[in-house]
Amino acid sequence: MASASSKSAKSLFNESKARLADRVQINVNNIASVARQIQRGSKSNEILMHSARNFALQQHALENTDQNIRKLQVNAVQLKLQYEPISKNATLMEELNEQVRSMQR
Repeated sequence: MASASSKSAKSLFNESKARLADRVQINVNNIASVARQIQRGSKSNEILMHSARNFALQQHALENTDQNIRKLQVNAVQLKLQYEPISKNATLMEELNEQVRSMQR
């Protein structure tokens, strides 16, 4: 009788073990399903793609800004070089105007 009882206990243990494994598998599948739903709901992939696209656009804008700043620096140097002769000529014009006034008197 002891062997029938131990066979029964063994059978019950194996059934319990199988049911537990089934429930664990079901729970794992449910967790995976919840994770997929959360990912779809959060739209994290879309947000990441949008952020990457904006980052790339910002880099292009920064490069254009850098080029424009360099051009402005060149223009500033050229204007400075042109300012000196213009200033000198303005001073000479004032002197010339004074000479013309004195000649008219």
